[in-house]
Amino acid sequence: MDVNAAVAAVAAIAGVLTGVIAMLAFRWSEREQNRPTRSSLHTDAVLPPGVDTVLSVLRSSAVVLDEADAVVKASSAAYALGLVRGGKLAVEPMLQMARDTRRDGEIRQVELDLPRRGTGRGEALAVSARVAPLGSRLVLLLVEDLTEARRIEAVRRDFVANVSHELKTPVGALSLLSEAVMDASDDPEAVERFAGRMQIEATRLTSLVQELIDLSRVQNDDPLEDAEPVRVDELVAEAVDRCRHQAGAKQITMAAGGTADLRVWGNRGQLAAALGNLVENAVNYSPARTRVGIAARSVNAPGGDHIEIAVTDQGIGISDKDKERIFERFYRVDPARSRATGGTGLGLAIVKHVAASHGGEVTVWSAEGQGSTFTLRLPEAGAARDRAHQQHAREIRAGGAGLDEEAGRATTPTSPESTAYETLPAPEVLP
Repeated sequence: MDVNAAVAAVAAIAGVLTGVIAMLAFRWSEREQNRPTRSSLHTDAVLPPGVDTVLSVLRSSAVVLDEADAVVKASSAAYALGLVRGGKLAVEPMLQMARDTRRDGEIRQVELDLPRRGTGRGEALAVSARVAPLGSRLVLLLVEDLTEARRIEAVRRDFVANVSHELKTPVGALSLLSEAVMDASDDPEAVERFAGRMQIEATRLTSLVQELIDLSRVQNDDPLEDAEPVRVDELVAEAVDRCRHQAGAKQITMAAGGTADLRVWGNRGQLAAALGNLVENAVNYSPARTRVGIAARSVNAPGGDHIEIAVTDQGIGISDKDKERIFERFYRVDPARSRATGGTGLGLAIVKHVAASHGGEVTVWSAEGQGSTFTLRLPEAGAARDRAHQQHAREIRAGGAGLDEEAGRATTPTSPESTAYETLPAPEVLP
């Protein structure tokens, strides 16, 4: 009897323990199911209401971190900049800022230079990072890419410095020459000589100011607002007339060919200035008793027919290292020669901007000692006008928007065969 009672007691105790253990296991399982996991932290449910929508429309790169420094939310721009890798914030200074902000709740901002991924050239990516608390557990990081803004600011500073230098040179010369004229008032020959120099410097100053105005105009204006079909032979005739005196003084023969019945679409004044700059450079950098050729032809292209206007000289040529920079403002291949010819260093920059704003491009082939060929490539009048009308119709259907401008760029072909005027119809020698 005592044995049976002991067995019953043991069984009762075991049943109670089993029930307790089962109850504890159920409670533990329920608590584990309700506990936030790492995967749940990466869902939008942990973000405060409306935050996800706000982050999606921000221009800045956005990253949201939890209390374990794991990425809860990151915009595509953050991945593109290389800020987030493998679910973690990859920039240590930003990560430290996030930890400091999580600790004390203060908003922090800093500008950093980050290595650019994939270039292999050591280029820096300039960013501005701002960290702020987001609720009680999360931290928001906003990163703004300042690289392009800094580049534009550097270009602006260089432009202002170059303009100041270029303006100071003729102004200083005029001041010195005027003093020389005053000191030589009793010497008519000296006065005449100094006055001639003053006229040269005044002409150079006038040309510089005019080209600065032209460059500003082609950069800010939309040439297609006043676009019209422009005859290529009229543009060539105007460019030749502009340089006829300089060419005659150096006994340079100018020849034109293939320009009949060709028309381009654009602003007549800007196109005439661009082609005139190319012809003027060809004359100024050519030796005496040589030849400058101007030719045009129609070229079939997948995006529409284009007109190529080539200007070829037999001048000093351009080295490979200079060809990459000749379209920069104030850049001169030979500064001494440019000043002797009255060059301002803005002519080719104007040509580049005119070509780009008209949906075309300017290219160059050159070899030192053999001459150069500059080719202005522009949309043909009929094709460009049709595309403009189609674009305008699409914009009206879409609710109205500005005409898209095609970005032009200066490139360097590997050979002159496609642009040299000798390959076109026989040129007409101009007097």
